Amino acid sequence: MGLERVQSVRHALALAPAYPIITVGGTNGKGSCCAMLEAVLLHAGYRVGCYTSPHLLRYNERVRIGGREASDAVLCRAFERIDAARKGTLLTYFEFGTLAAMLAFAESDIEVAILEVGLGGRLDAVNAFDSDCALVASIDFDHQGYLGDTRAAIAFEKAGIFRGGRPAICADADPPATLSAHAATISAGLMLINRDFGYVADPTQWRYWGPGGERHGLPYPALRGAYQLANAAACVTALNCLRERLPVTAQDVRSGLLLADLAGRFQVLPGRPTVILDVAHNPHAARALAANLASMPRSTHTLVVFGMLEDKDIEGVVEAVKGSVTQWFIASTGGPRAASVARLVTALAGAGVTAPVTQCVDIAAAWNAACNTAAEDDKIIVFGSFLTVAAVMRERQRRV
Repeated sequence: MGLERVQSVRHALALAPAYPIITVGGTNGKGSCCAMLEAVLLHAGYRVGCYTSPHLLRYNERVRIGGREASDAVLCRAFERIDAARKGTLLTYFEFGTLAAMLAFAESDIEVAILEVGLGGRLDAVNAFDSDCALVASIDFDHQGYLGDTRAAIAFEKAGIFRGGRPAICADADPPATLSAHAATISAGLMLINRDFGYVADPTQWRYWGPGGERHGLPYPALRGAYQLANAAACVTALNCLRERLPVTAQDVRSGLLLADLAGRFQVLPGRPTVILDVAHNPHAARALAANLASMPRSTHTLVVFGMLEDKDIEGVVEAVKGSVTQWFIASTGGPRAASVARLVTALAGAGVTAPVTQCVDIAAAWNAACNTAAEDDKIIVFGSFLTVAAVMRERQRRV
C-alpha cells in the first residue's frame, strides 16, 4: 500500500478537483454515511459525485453521478485515459477505480464529491485527494494484516484522511487516543461524538446537537438500526462544517435521511418469510446485525445463509449472531479468498454452535435450501460477505 503510484498518475492526468470533497472512512458505517450525505446533498439540488466500494452486482454501482450509476462509456473512457497516462506505472484494481471515478466526476462537472475509503485511510488511494471534511464512522477490527492488530494502530491509519486546518469528524464513541493525537499533530479540527456533537433519541424522532446548533424533530433514517443515529449525527456535523460552500436546509436533511438507500445493509425485503440481506463480515458489524435482529418481532425460526472470506474473523462473526439462529445453511462464496465449507464448519463448532448446519455446494443452493425449509412466519438472514449477499440477489433475480 502507498500513495506514490496513484499520485504520479493523478498528476499526469492533471486531476486537481476544485469542488469540495468529503472523505468517509471507518471499519463499518462508511457506506451508510455516504448514502445519507449523498441523499441530503441531492435533495438540496447539488450535482453529487459519489464513489463507494465494493459493489454487489455491477461495477458501475461504485461511481454515481447525480444519483445515477456512471455508464459503461464514461467508465471505459476514464480507464483508457488512465492506461495511456500511467506509462508503465503499475496500479492496483482500487487505484485504477479511484482515478477513474475522479475522471468521471471531472467530465460531469460535479459540485461536490463523496469518497469512501476502501481500506484503512492513510495509504488508501482515496487519500491521494485532499478532503475538505473527513469523517471516520467507526474503529474496530478488520484487515489487521494491513492496518495492525490493535484499535490504536487501526485508529491511526483511519485518522490519516484528516487534513490540517480542516474539519475531522469521528462518530466512534470510544476512539483510541492515537486518533486524537494525530489530529492534534496536524492541527485538524477534530470533533468527537458525545463531546462536540451528538443526538438525543425519542421513540419517534431524534434531536441533533453540535457546532451548528440544534436540529429538532428529525426522522429516524430509512437505513435501519439504532447505530445509524451516530452516523446521521456525524453526517449532519459534516454538512454544518461545509455550510458556507454547500448550504442545505433543515428540510433537505430530513428528506435525505428518509431517502437514503443502501442495498445489503440490514435490507429487509418485502414478502413472507421475512428476508434480511446484510453484508456484515466482521465482528463489529455482526454485533450490529444481532442487535437489529433482537429489536425485531420474534419468529418461530431464524435461518441463516452464510458464507465468508478466509481472511476474516469467522469465529468472531459467528459468536456475535449464534444466539439468534435456529438453522445454518453454509457454502463457499467461491473465488481464491473464499472460506471453504470445511473451514466454516470448523468455525461454527469452535464458536459453540449447536443449531443444525446444512452444507451446500454454493450460496445459491444454500439460499434455495433455506427457502424450501422456511415457513411463512420464519426469518431468513443472508450475511457474511458482499459476495454472499450478491449471490443471493442474483439467484432471486434468476428465479423471478
